Amino acid sequence: MSDLIVVAFPDEATAFEVRAELVRLQREYLIEMEDVVIVTRQDSGEVQLHQAVNLVAGGAVSGGFWGALVGLLFLSPLVGAAVGAGAGALAGRATDIGIDDDFLRDVGRSLDKGGSAVCVLVRKMTADKVLERLSAFRAKGRVVQTSLSKEAEAHLRGMLEPVATLGLPSDQLGGGRG
Repeated sequence: MSDLIVVAFPDEATAFEVRAELVRLQREYLIEMEDVVIVTRQDSGEVQLHQAVNLVAGGAVSGGFWGALVGLLFLSPLVGAAVGAGAGALAGRATDIGIDDDFLRDVGRSLDKGGSAVCVLVRKMTADKVLERLSAFRAKGRVVQTSLSKEAEAHLRGMLEPVATLGLPSDQLGGGRG
């Protein structure tokens, strides 16, 4: 069973840095992800999904190859490639693996303008080593949703979210309290 983790950030750059670190962790076999998507909300309010794998482009390339191959059999490889690319692109668009796009758009609409979120579907991970490597992002995010156990979620929140100030106003840019 996979676990869903959604963490919001105030800017786009941090989300892309987190995804890059997660990819490095996957190459080192510390985490196994089914899907990782960055959701951004532009200042205009538009929500964009930045998928790790573009299924439409992959489908078009694959369809073009197979269409050209079949086209060779019927002495019309260009027509076969064009038809195959179109069919592959449609199949790629219709195929949705990983995290549901409608759910991701809902997450995006809940973000602040200019904000982002990293949405990860994790098959398995070595939690202590992953959290240690993600410590560079300490106090930079906000856990929006997880399907982790209460203990694991509390540990993740403690690492990513800023410490509460017990009702005191937050520090001002000048270093004093307002």
